[in-house]
Amino acid sequence: MNTLGQTASDVSPSVAMFQMVRGFWVSRAIYVAAQLGLADILKNGPKSSEQLAQATAMHPPSIYRLMRVLASVGVFAQDEQGRFGLTPVGTTLQTDVPGSLRAWILLQLGEQRYRVGGAVLHTMRTGEIAFNHVFGMGYWEYVAQHFEDAKIFDEAMANLIRLNHAAVLSSYPFSTIDTIVDVGGGDGSLIVALLQANPRMNGVLFDLPHVTEKAKKRLADADLAGRCEIVGGDVFASVPPGGDVYILSQVMNGFDDDRALAILKNCHGAMPQNAKLLLVQRVLPDRMEPSIAVQALVLSDFNMMMMNGGRERTETEYRTLLAAAGFEVTKIISTQSESTLIECARA
Repeated sequence: MNTLGQTASDVSPSVAMFQMVRGFWVSRAIYVAAQLGLADILKNGPKSSEQLAQATAMHPPSIYRLMRVLASVGVFAQDEQGRFGLTPVGTTLQTDVPGSLRAWILLQLGEQRYRVGGAVLHTMRTGEIAFNHVFGMGYWEYVAQHFEDAKIFDEAMANLIRLNHAAVLSSYPFSTIDTIVDVGGGDGSLIVALLQANPRMNGVLFDLPHVTEKAKKRLADADLAGRCEIVGGDVFASVPPGGDVYILSQVMNGFDDDRALAILKNCHGAMPQNAKLLLVQRVLPDRMEPSIAVQALVLSDFNMMMMNGGRERTETEYRTLLAAAGFEVTKIISTQSESTLIECARA
């Protein structure tokens, strides 16, 4: 039965369900392609499955069957000579190119989450975090002890932030800000974009010490080291004082309400009276509808539930959390991305 090109409304309920369930194997195939770096190998033109197998030290017939799967869903394309090449979707598997999602794919589809997914019923039965059940410790504790996992996590977060740069920067009057403090700023991707777009702005990047080391090089390479102070520390202990705006991009959803509240209270304590807090977050609708946009939000929430106890929140839930930390929501700004900007002032 050929259902290629059909929409959900064109197919029967059973075929629609088949397509959803088969998505498991599509995601596994995408993970293998990302892990093997196949898109990087193809960046200069199409190659045969034998050439791809030789370049990756893999089994040629198996690579061919993998590439057929990925060509069937538009990740790669097969030409008349039987070679495989990149499509626009496939370019997102490349490393260090605009729009790259390779690190995010390795994070989301790697063996760590594969094992956690197998424990989803444990979370359903008990409400406990599946990751803790599988690995015997919390996610953030695990990442702190495993350098390679921490590296992939940091790169994956940078992938997401870079995708949202343009939408975030065009949705808020950043040009009016003298000093912005990027709390949980990771490798500096966001603050570099902010400083490049706003020449009169100065910045402070705050994150864990091992993370800020990566940011130093990014800021230096962008010739911005003189306009941005880098501070290493623990967000649960304190936050650098004195900024005009404190921005937290995709930070709140990584924590449960108690820990998110602790972060917000530390920001409140560091902020001058007239300073603003700006959250860049996914915001859940109050009512679910079957759409790709809503699916992205609730799947992120489902992932957080199993991985680290974090959560995506509705606007009402954010307002409640922020009020408990001493903030008043002053603006809710939609963007041309999954992210919403929530501007707050000290109440």
